[in-house]
Amino acid sequence: MSRYWTRRLLYLVLVVLGVITLTFVVSHLIPADPARYAAGLHARPEQVELVRKQLGLDRPVWEQYVRYIARLCRGDLGTSILTRKPVAEELKLFFPATAELVLVALLLNVLIAVPLGVAAAVGRGRPTDGFARLLAVIGAGMPVFWLGLILQLLLYARWNVLPMGGRLSVGVLPPPQVTGLYVVDAILAGQPEVAVDALRHLIMPSFVLAIGEIAVVTRMTRSSMLEVLGQDYIRTARAKGLAERVVIYRHALKNAILPVVTVLGMQLGWMMGGTLLVESIFSWGGLGYYAVTGIRHHDFPVIMGVTLLISVTFVVANLIVDFLYTVLDPRIRY
Repeated sequence: MSRYWTRRLLYLVLVVLGVITLTFVVSHLIPADPARYAAGLHARPEQVELVRKQLGLDRPVWEQYVRYIARLCRGDLGTSILTRKPVAEELKLFFPATAELVLVALLLNVLIAVPLGVAAAVGRGRPTDGFARLLAVIGAGMPVFWLGLILQLLLYARWNVLPMGGRLSVGVLPPPQVTGLYVVDAILAGQPEVAVDALRHLIMPSFVLAIGEIAVVTRMTRSSMLEVLGQDYIRTARAKGLAERVVIYRHALKNAILPVVTVLGMQLGWMMGGTLLVESIFSWGGLGYYAVTGIRHHDFPVIMGVTLLISVTFVVANLIVDFLYTVLDPRIRY
């Protein structure tokens, strides 16, 4: 077992190193000059060359790569060309906002998609099944930016039941930072009104972020449950007179949930990347906003830092999924 986890950790390192190398190569293939943006669009050529030398961009590409890897080993992600602040420090500021958004979206995904998929499988061919499949098709085919704008138009502009964007209303101060998650920090600080306000701001962006993934998990749960419900041990359980609820949730769902957990683990990484568009629509000050700002200004240290953080999150999520396999099914041994 220890040999397996050693191989998995080595695999994690290799994947992250591959992402770092690919991101570095792509950043140097893009026809843009970071030194020009750092010096300013009206800087003289000699000033641009001076900045290029200060940033180390005048050195050979292989030497820049070696220096970049060496800095990463020391925990240094470089300095933002735009703000002139360490990227690692800025990631600490923006990451909690994205983490809060993704976690709520993932929670919505589990609470909606899994019961809906189970109900569709149990009621195969009935209206519940039709509704679940229709929702899956709509969710999978609906553009995120369109849904976000429609919800803002209806729930904010027309009915005014939810805020348009941001993490807190104007005039509401953020709670004292402990985790960086406003809802959690507000509860820890004994500020229920701030927690409620933060939750209201989370509803629209988290639902928009989750809708496409809800469709995937619903279909996955339905197909996995249908396969399990046709097994002999399910018929045996029913023949023994067990309650249908026990058969469905204790015997069928427990064995059907493994592929769903795999998909949920992968979705965590996809959602981290998918926040770029959602955060732009809802003015959510997280990694997506930070990355888009970096892309607009060709701030390569920021782009590479965000990419590295998302890739590490993706790989770690898959590692946790592997661990959950052994918890959900004790027959699995590594």
